[in-house]
Amino acid sequence: MQPRIRAAGESRGFASSRLLTHWAEIVGEDIARIARPVHVKYGRNSFGATLTVLTTGAQAPMLEMQKETLREKVNACYGYSAISRIRITQTAPAGFAEGQAQFTPAPKAKPAVPSLEIRQKAHKTAASIKDQGLRAALEALGENIISRSRH
Repeated sequence: MQPRIRAAGESRGFASSRLLTHWAEIVGEDIARIARPVHVKYGRNSFGATLTVLTTGAQAPMLEMQKETLREKVNACYGYSAISRIRITQTAPAGFAEGQAQFTPAPKAKPAVPSLEIRQKAHKTAASIKDQGLRAALEALGENIISRSRH
C-alpha cells in the first residue's frame, strides 16, 4: 500500500508522502477539517515550491488568514523551506465532502498493561530508592524496559 501512496503522491509533486498521510498531524485538526493538499509545483530551480490546497468557498477566507502558519507547519514536515507559496483553490461543499479518500492515520494503540510478574520485578528493582516520586518513575520505566525486552 505504501508504494502506491508514494507513487500517487509523486505524480502530484509530493516528494514526501508523509504530507498526505499525516496531514491532520502536520497542520492540526482545525485546518485538516477544512482543507486538503492537492498538488505541489516546483519552480525551475527546485526551490520555492507552491502548495495547492483545496477548501470550500466558505472556508477560503479563514484559510487565507492562516496561510503563513500553514506554510511554516508544512515546511517543518519537510525539514527545510520547501514551500514558499500556498495557493488556495475552492470547490463546492458537496465535492469536498464526498468521494475523497481519507488520509487520517490509524489511532495510536494504547500500551499494554504489564503483567503482575513484570510489575513485581520492576518494584523489586526500584525498592531501594527512598524518594517516592523517583521510585514510582523508575518502576514505570522498568516495566516498560522489561516488557519490551520480552517481545
